[in-house]
Order: sequence, then C-alpha cells, then structure tokens
Amino acid sequence: MTRAENEEPPGSGDRPRRGHGSRGRRRPRRRVFRRIVIGCAVLALAAGGTAWWMYEDLDGNITAVDLEEALGDDRPAKEPAARGALDILVLGSDSRAGDNAALDGGEVGGARSDTALVVHVAEGRSEAVAVSVPRDTLVDRPACRRADGTEVPPAKRVMFNSVYSQVGSACTLKTVETMSGVRIDHLMEIDFAGFKTLVDELGGVTVDVEEPIRDTKGGFTLEPGRHRLDGTESLRFVRTRHGYGDGSDLGRIGLQQQFLVALIGEVRRQDLLGDPVRTYRIADSLTGALTTDSDLASLTSLAEFGRSLQGIDPSALDTVTLPVKYDTADPNRVVPAQPLADEVWEALRNDRPIPESARRSPAGGGS
Repeated sequence: MTRAENEEPPGSGDRPRRGHGSRGRRRPRRRVFRRIVIGCAVLALAAGGTAWWMYEDLDGNITAVDLEEALGDDRPAKEPAARGALDILVLGSDSRAGDNAALDGGEVGGARSDTALVVHVAEGRSEAVAVSVPRDTLVDRPACRRADGTEVPPAKRVMFNSVYSQVGSACTLKTVETMSGVRIDHLMEIDFAGFKTLVDELGGVTVDVEEPIRDTKGGFTLEPGRHRLDGTESLRFVRTRHGYGDGSDLGRIGLQQQFLVALIGEVRRQDLLGDPVRTYRIADSLTGALTTDSDLASLTSLAEFGRSLQGIDPSALDTVTLPVKYDTADPNRVVPAQPLADEVWEALRNDRPIPESARRSPAGGGS
C-alpha cells in the first residue's frame, strides 16, 4: 500500500467524510486480517485433522483381546501383599511361513509363541523382574475358549508353546495363571516379524556376545564382542538355538532376555521426541506388531502405562528362567522343578524378591 493511499484526503475533518473514508481505508486491512485468520484456521484444522488421522491410524494398528470375555471369573485373586504390583504376560509370537522361513533355512508353518515372560512390576514401579517360561515345558492346559467362541477341553502334559498355536494368547495367559497362581493384569503380544521393522527404524540394537554363535542350520554366526544388529540379524539372534551353548531352548532364552533389555534401553536412549516423523514411523511399527488386552489397546492407555513404568531402569531389569528339569519320560522336554518353581511364583504372588536358591534350573540355564 503506497503512502498516498495511507494519507487522508482533504476534508477529513468533516464527520461524514471521515466515516466514509474510514470504511474505505480499512476494508483492505480487514480483508487481509480475515484471510490471515481463515488461513490460520485452515492450518489448525488441517494440523488437527492430520494429528487425529495419525492417532486413529496408530490406534487402529493395535489388536485387542477381551480377557474378561475369554477367561470369565475363574481366575486367581491378587494377594493382599501384591495389590499394588502389576503382572504382565509378554509373548513373542512368531510366524515362520513365507519370507520369514528364509531366516531359519526352511519352511515352518503356522505361528507359535517362542517367548513367554511374566513381568512382575513391584509396588512403587521402580523394580521389575521378568520370569521366562521355557517353550518346551510340559504343562496342564485348562479348559479354554478360542476367539471364535469354540470350547477347548483341558489337556495334560502338553508343550507350553503349543497352547498359543492351538488355542491362542488368552488361553496361554489362563495356563500361566493356572500353573503359577499369579493373577495376570495385562497381556502384551509382540509379533517378531513386525519388530524387525522397529529395530531398523531405531538404527539397530547393540548386544554384547560372550560366547560365539555358530548356527550352521540357520547360517547365523557372531563372534564374541559387541555387535550392532539390524532387524534381520536381531530376529536371528532371538531365534537361534543351534550352535549356541548346549543348543537347547534354555540357551536361547538367555539371548532373548539379553536382547529385550538392550531393546528397551535403545528406545529410552534415543531422543525420539526430536524427530516427530521418525517417532511416528517407530510408533507405527510398534503398534502394528502389538496385541494387548482391551484395557491397554489404545495409544492413550499405552502412553499412561509407559509413563507409570518410567522409574524402572532397563539395565536393572531382573531376568530369571523358571526352574525346570528334564522330563523322565521324554528327555527332549522339561517340567517345572519343584519346589524351586513354586518359590518363584510365590515370590511374585506376594511382591517379594525371588530367592537366590530358585534362580538355577536343574536342567541348565538360569538367570
């Protein structure tokens, strides 16, 4: 706008002219102001719409399991001493069909639960212990209901990871409650194939290898030392059992526990808030690989749950393998070693530290 346009014309002291001239001069400014307001409103709505779309997109990634409907009321109660504690069943589910089969050197159909941890968060939310249940453990499966509503009768001496593949995660949780007497508050199931993308988005995860890994069956090798693993290598790391230790599932559990701690530490170490786009990609990968109970199946609930656990240092996460011994009828399988296994579950039920005497499996492995 030129100076001449800003100067008042002669006769500006006349009231009618001043009023007319004022309206004429301010109209362009009002138009500019109105356009700015409208533009800001559009940007705000667009940003809000994008944020809402992103929220809905991520929220819709999470698969929910209704534990109340699946399990009913026939469940253990919380002991008075542990009412301030939390117990979460964390499952690592794994399908090795299709492209994933190449990581194991052969086709393996169906999905299975290769990892099962009962994570006990003590009252105060500053300490936690993760108890691994070996997948080859023979257990008594209770009567369960599949997701489609069909009833499955109880069965004795079935392999623990078969419960997941045959009946699903809710029945796996019920089996854990039956064998432990621990009331499980939440379920979190992570698809290993999906978490491969998460590891790649993080730029890898660093692990320290103490013993050489030479898995000739799967073609995966690592020499002792520190290694930065990408997504594919991480999958091989948590899956490997041949060519490491005694080649049993108990050795693999140790690797899985180690990787879990390293992954949690990597997520906390990185400044994800400084890069919203990258944060969204990581959140998209994580939620896409996640199944939870209904109470956690939203971004809001997961965020609140995560904030409640911020006082736990990942490097101080205690990891224990359920004490087991080789089955006398089938040496390729293990059974809970008593009374050690009961000592572990009793400690969780009463929110107490697991005694040192219960930290070593007669079958090998350990914390």
